[in-house]
Amino acid sequence: MPDVVPEPLRFTAPSGGSVEVATPVVLAPMAGITNPAYRQLCLEQGAGLYVCEMITSRGIVERIPKTFGMLQFAPGETVRSVQLYGVDADIMARAAHILCDEFGVHHIDLNLGCPVPKVTRRGGGGALPWKTDRLESILRATVKAADAHGVPVTVKTRMGIDDDHLTYLDAGRIAQDAGVAAIALHARTVQQAYAGEARWEHIATLVDAVDIPVLGNGDIWEGADALRMVEQTGAAGVVIGRGCLGRPWLFRDLADAFAGRPVQPYPTLGEVTAMLRRHAVLLAELHGERWGLTDLRKHMAWYFKGFPIGGDLRRAFATVSSLAELDENIAQLDPTATYPEHELGTPRGRQGTPRAHVTLPYGWLDRRELGDEDLSAAESDVSGG
Repeated sequence: MPDVVPEPLRFTAPSGGSVEVATPVVLAPMAGITNPAYRQLCLEQGAGLYVCEMITSRGIVERIPKTFGMLQFAPGETVRSVQLYGVDADIMARAAHILCDEFGVHHIDLNLGCPVPKVTRRGGGGALPWKTDRLESILRATVKAADAHGVPVTVKTRMGIDDDHLTYLDAGRIAQDAGVAAIALHARTVQQAYAGEARWEHIATLVDAVDIPVLGNGDIWEGADALRMVEQTGAAGVVIGRGCLGRPWLFRDLADAFAGRPVQPYPTLGEVTAMLRRHAVLLAELHGERWGLTDLRKHMAWYFKGFPIGGDLRRAFATVSSLAELDENIAQLDPTATYPEHELGTPRGRQGTPRAHVTLPYGWLDRRELGDEDLSAAESDVSGG
């Protein structure tokens, strides 16, 4: 049994409405990845909370069809969870009301950590917590709007813009005072992006600084990593991002780890391709076969990472355009091939190197308050991870 077994997560709104997550695991919203098909696939593997891709608040308020098209939910999603992005308090509040009133959303997470330049240059994502007055106004307005529907609001943030401009402790205090139900910390700065190691000690520092639940994020590749994070930091749960790319069964392993069950055998290549095909079917149901299989292509390298597959066949998978073509490719594989255990515990997805500098609005770092400046016109229909 693990030394520390976290309690089920409970996100509670100020008025008492709540969402309970029996296994304290949250799928991080990832742009272009966590659509209804992928969330359903992960849901079929294990328990947890599965968050929709980041949605732009202005796109919701202006009822942009592309934005509304992203607000779809899989049949198994009894808890509808959406991550919301924005830089204007009024727009965020109006978007929260629409999500709750028209889309039946049960939980809203706010993006305070995206490192993508097209987001940070507008003062959004990981840049936003630097401006404490703007942060407080957004959190209070969004919590108030969602709480009218009994819906809890959480936030996901990073340590700060860079090591000289850390914001997570202020963000935690402001979030708690505003009625936010929980805060998730990706233990990297915006400047780090996805490079280097996550610094879990900062998660522990945040746990000690606030009374609301803290979730840890960063460098969780296996079930044992999640247990280790919780034991080392005191986090109430974990947020999973890149670790599940091409490995939806990670949620099974996480559920087992938190329940103290033995580690299950790693899947053979045949079992991996069965999950890949299930993913293909779900995407085809969502987008139609042609576009669904096109969307699947970016997942191929993740599913087959480390397996002994020839270059020609890898290229064939990367250009697949139909279920029949996918089946033809799968038939050429050895289903008994064992999982490449040398890949366990290693990074997946984008890594890169730390950025030389973070793209920010002009003069952003000059002071911690935004004052009377108006950035409402700066928000646009952007997406980021």
